[in-house]
Amino acid sequence: MDGLAESLGRSPELFPYVLDVGKDTLSLIRLTQSDYQKASFLDARILTPRTIGRTLPWRQIAVSLEAAKLAQTCNFIFHIGHVGSTLLSRLLGAHRRVFALREPQILRLFAQIRSEPETQARVWSESDFDQRFDGCLKLLSRTFDGDQIALVKATSFVSELAAAMLAGPSLPKALMMFVSPESYLAAILGGPNSRQEAKTLTPSRLRRLNRRVDRDAWRLASLSEGEAIALGWACEMSALAEAARVAGKRALRIDFDRFLDDPKTHLAAAFRHLDIDASERELREILQGPELQRYSKEPEHAYDTTLRNAVLNEARATHTGEIARGLAWLEKAAVEFEPVRDAMNYAIVSTP
Repeated sequence: MDGLAESLGRSPELFPYVLDVGKDTLSLIRLTQSDYQKASFLDARILTPRTIGRTLPWRQIAVSLEAAKLAQTCNFIFHIGHVGSTLLSRLLGAHRRVFALREPQILRLFAQIRSEPETQARVWSESDFDQRFDGCLKLLSRTFDGDQIALVKATSFVSELAAAMLAGPSLPKALMMFVSPESYLAAILGGPNSRQEAKTLTPSRLRRLNRRVDRDAWRLASLSEGEAIALGWACEMSALAEAARVAGKRALRIDFDRFLDDPKTHLAAAFRHLDIDASERELREILQGPELQRYSKEPEHAYDTTLRNAVLNEARATHTGEIARGLAWLEKAAVEFEPVRDAMNYAIVSTP
């Protein structure tokens, strides 16, 4: 076994950071266990002046992966964005059995190639794509401790690949996170950053949802802000619903609003779903930790359920019209299009 194979097989210390499609190279960067624990995003935001990395041809990586006999064993958190997925990842990652990875940049590339082929230069064949995707998932499945499971929280639009990922040979499990349409509209309209992000993502979500319903059903210029946000909810939620049909009982639905109403019950259910027997003491210690009192993406900022509810209620009062327009758009789209109807139905959950 060569030195690279030994390094890749030993631990996740060499993280698959960026895959260059044109050059067919993979950039690996060195991360410590502490780096993983701190990171909200495994993308450019993880880089520091001290980051050590190297770029290698994919063919060399593929040979080393084969020699290291790595397996694809990771489980996933899929979500629609702004629904507490980072918080859940941190809470689950506080348990010794969970190695949590948050939003690896490399998965976004595969999602963009597969879900928006018209925006990507066609370089790889289907088998090229599958080989590289499988190899990267194997790299993301490694843990520092043999008793751990790797739990990958994907970026929201990576859910476009969730059905394929959950059909993998290891039959992975997934936690599917969302909120109701009304709560989602209030959450996005409640902050200038989330509103701008939604505006930026809307063209892509429109293309994806039009493709899912198999026609150009909507045009960007005709959508109000609330309708565009509702379309975003339908796009991402219908991807979760499609993946859930593939996974069956291997996918656990988590409504974030219900989670916050009873964190202990829902956190315990998430651990059970991942085949981890978290004790009462472990659950208590995790929930008494700092995570529920901080903003998970930027832990230096205080944020809790009370503040979140205040933001949502203010948005409901300020943006009543746009919320109503968004909900009306969803109701009409659900009548006409099965994927939107499936998304609406998937959002109806029972208590765990």
